Amino acid sequence: MKSRYLLALLPLFVNVAHATESVHSDTFQAPPVQEEQASWKSKVTKKEPPLRLAVNLPLPGSGSINDFATSGVSSASEQSADLDDDELIDQAEIADPWEGYNRSMYEFNNGFDKYVARPLAVTYDTVTPTYVQGCVSRFFSNLREPGTAVNQALQGKPLNSIKSLGRFVMNTTLGIAGLYDPATYFGLPKGYEDFGQTLAVWGWDESRYFVAPLLGPRTLRDMVGIVGDQPLSPINQIDNSNVVLGMNIAQLTDARTRMLPYDELRHQAVDEYIMVRDAWITRRTNQINEDK
Repeated sequence: MKSRYLLALLPLFVNVAHATESVHSDTFQAPPVQEEQASWKSKVTKKEPPLRLAVNLPLPGSGSINDFATSGVSSASEQSADLDDDELIDQAEIADPWEGYNRSMYEFNNGFDKYVARPLAVTYDTVTPTYVQGCVSRFFSNLREPGTAVNQALQGKPLNSIKSLGRFVMNTTLGIAGLYDPATYFGLPKGYEDFGQTLAVWGWDESRYFVAPLLGPRTLRDMVGIVGDQPLSPINQIDNSNVVLGMNIAQLTDARTRMLPYDELRHQAVDEYIMVRDAWITRRTNQINEDK
């Protein structure tokens, strides 16, 4: 009975690993943390506006534990590298009328991260070779391709949808169940689309910010999008509940492990909540604008 309850909850936990938002590069490489920490300390000392801090933070995207690890095309730092000041989202434009609730839920999610997700990630990172971690990340990234293909089709992008399906077939076969990524080598670039982005393309442009329990940063539109994305996950098509449970735990752990190098940088922010919110909204808006 307990395993059934865990099974019901874990897809929600794992959703933080793919929301919005941005799968890591298929080569698992830790960033130059020490160099970035030095530059960040100077930024925090100067107390730059939270939005500037948020856009410069090397977030891998919007997914795991407070929506840091996610499933998109590139990292938030890569996406923000080409942004001009005029393109940044002004804090006054961010709809956050529930900030009091959102801050409380953000702290609750941080507690889950501190006592559950992060310890799992640290243990996994300690005992698992980097090469194996890369294979695991590519495996779960490949499982998101069918959902991306469906959403690309719903957004009126049939060619992109076909390419995503081609990626899935090639990586599942030649790439040995997605452990490797030959599709990129053969000219099929990785993309990422979810149903929240599809709803935005269909006309739901503006939506208020919402920090969901365990899922982290979202908007109301993206919460609705989760309902559309869940049936598209290959993991949810498996009948064996123990296998599903194990895969969801592994996916959560993989996503959180990829964020370990950024923990200290995140905690150095003047206002961590504002930094995460603004970075997430900026990145999500850029994703949606690219779809239109």
